[in-house]
Amino acid sequence: MAAALALAGAFGWGVGDFLGGLAARRLAVLTVLVVSQAVGLVAVVVWALVSGDPFPGIPELLPAAAAGIAAMVGLGALYRGFAIGAMGIVAPISAAAPVVPLTVDAAHGEIPSAAQWLGVLLVVSGIVVLSREPRSGGVAAGAGLAVIAAVCFGLFFVGIDAGSDESSAWAVTAARTASLPVAVAAALVTRVPLVAPRLLLPLVAAVGLFDTIANVFVAAATTYGAVGIVAVLGSLYPVVTIVLAWLVLGERLGLGKRVGGAVALAGAAFVAGG
Repeated sequence: MAAALALAGAFGWGVGDFLGGLAARRLAVLTVLVVSQAVGLVAVVVWALVSGDPFPGIPELLPAAAAGIAAMVGLGALYRGFAIGAMGIVAPISAAAPVVPLTVDAAHGEIPSAAQWLGVLLVVSGIVVLSREPRSGGVAAGAGLAVIAAVCFGLFFVGIDAGSDESSAWAVTAARTASLPVAVAAALVTRVPLVAPRLLLPLVAAVGLFDTIANVFVAAATTYGAVGIVAVLGSLYPVVTIVLAWLVLGERLGLGKRVGGAVALAGAAFVAGG
């Protein structure tokens, strides 16, 4: 059951990221974030109420709220990276997020295992291959934004873990409640529309729904099985994004990039599961 739920979560994240990238190619990233975060907030509030978990209290949820803001910044970087670069390059780099909580654990005296150190080496190697533009020797479009996304997603994992001791449902709700006002404020300051055009509204709303559904599946998976296994399976979400980019957009990557992506994903799995 845990494996099936975690894989369903990975599928939801992968589809949501792909749709977010598509939307960001047609709309301002902040517009995509505001609408999708609003849809997601409604969905997670319903989830929290249905779950029946008691409200933990505001102080207990502050880490989750900070995690939500970090995730929102990460999604903005990821969607913008998808808009200007190849999803097959950006998605695997963003999967390096588990390196951040590993680093935090190491700073608190929890020594990483040999498998996790190997994972870090593989992640870094994969990112180097994916980021390098062979013809010009420069950095591939979107690679820098993908690194920012990975760091922010890693901070999200740290914060949501600290804030979900009492209730994962309320922790995710707190994360979305904190991130939406920040996205709205950024949109107002930059004078970006807060509402998507009618024709694109279903696409942007689907981004928020898939992301929220994925969160629900992964949170449920952790109640049935080990968090490490769930994290490994959940980290497969870029595979879904890459396959969709290949099927829908016709993206083609050279052998070196494909190998680099596989190495980065394998490293993320080692880090998460070590």
